[in-house]
Amino acid sequence: MIKPIFTMLLAFVGAGSIFSQTQKEPSPTQKEWRDSLSVLNRQIMSSAYSSDLYLRKAAVNLELQQWDYAIETYNDILKREPSNPAALFYRGYANGKLRRYELAANDYRSFLKVAPENVDGMLALAFILIKQGKNKEAMDNYNRIIEIFPDHSVAFASRAILEDKEGFLDAALMDWDKAIEYDSKNIDYIVSKADLLIRMNRKSDARRMLDEAVRKGAPRGQLQDMFNKTK
Repeated sequence: MIKPIFTMLLAFVGAGSIFSQTQKEPSPTQKEWRDSLSVLNRQIMSSAYSSDLYLRKAAVNLELQQWDYAIETYNDILKREPSNPAALFYRGYANGKLRRYELAANDYRSFLKVAPENVDGMLALAFILIKQGKNKEAMDNYNRIIEIFPDHSVAFASRAILEDKEGFLDAALMDWDKAIEYDSKNIDYIVSKADLLIRMNRKSDARRMLDEAVRKGAPRGQLQDMFNKTK
């Protein structure tokens, strides 16, 4: 199963809110990841081919930020299974981390041939297209996602960011409204809308959004500079 990687996609539109109050389980240490890698290598050497073992090995490489090693492992899988969706998707991710954007885009396109309406793949491709300066193509991707998934908050937030970048502020504002409508607890969306309202000189509206963010758990101190701009 492909997991969302929205921290890669648009900085704040994924699962990890910068204002999150949720307590997380401690992450494994680097040594624990390396120990896991050693175990997986031994299992691979002593077993018949198993894509699951290779995918687990590559996933550990990703956790260790060993992008080239992860790509080598995905290449091994794809030699045997050219349409393995997880290998295509995460090889695209690793290529993106190495700023090999053309290779990443090709991987995501290949992935989408296997899973043509997978929203994570569509969002990932749009992200890479923006990195390549292909904003129109990225916008077309967001439009298609929203046609297929009309209540997908991340797609609306992603499109809002690109519209803002392109200077379409009214359109961006409408998309922030939609993102908040479909994910009303996402404080980052609320703060992003407030930031846009400040830049549009709609200070009273911006202040109301900041007040809402605070009511929903955002530390006021972190937003004080924005509050100051609404005076």
